[in-house]
Amino acid sequence: MQFKENDTIIFIGDSITEDGRFEDSEGLGQGYVRLLHDYFMVTQPELKVNVVNKGVGGNRVTDLEARWQTDVIDEQPDWLSVSIGINDVWRQLDSPELAQVYPEDFEIIYRKLLKETREKTQARLILMEATVIDEDLTSEGNQRLIPYHDIVRKLAKEFDALLIPENVSFQKVIKAQPGKPLTTDGVHMTSIGRMLMAMTWAKAFAEA
Repeated sequence: MQFKENDTIIFIGDSITEDGRFEDSEGLGQGYVRLLHDYFMVTQPELKVNVVNKGVGGNRVTDLEARWQTDVIDEQPDWLSVSIGINDVWRQLDSPELAQVYPEDFEIIYRKLLKETREKTQARLILMEATVIDEDLTSEGNQRLIPYHDIVRKLAKEFDALLIPENVSFQKVIKAQPGKPLTTDGVHMTSIGRMLMAMTWAKAFAEA
């Protein structure tokens, strides 16, 4: 895949995408979105790619649905990269009293958002697998994430979207270097986790 000059790409998701964007004068934050912005800048400066971070901490797919019109449709991006699913599972573990977003509803809402994007914009779609909940791949959080990864992969095929295999990359590193911290708290990224996310994204994009 290849950007065209002055293309706009929106990255939408939860706190892993947000990662300090509200405190950043450029609105990019310090996470994988910042790293990808810088990568585009130094490798393809002539294209002047416009990177927009629309991550909001705590978001689940239901929260994306509530702001989709404003943050995606109204913006009319050339590219849309979506990262969602961690909080849909994490809230099941840390806030069981909340109304939960289980896989069936996750798939219904996610499909609706992608369909709306296809109908109302010209954006090329990029779907990111969720990362991990804890570096222990046998943890309850990671086990509960499995059907959500499957749904993202299914929707990527259905909508002819580029799939970014974030979970696959995280599993590979965790298995190779068990105990290496990729997150600060089981979810939010260390500098290594941020780099892994960005490199996985850039590699998949370049090879597509």
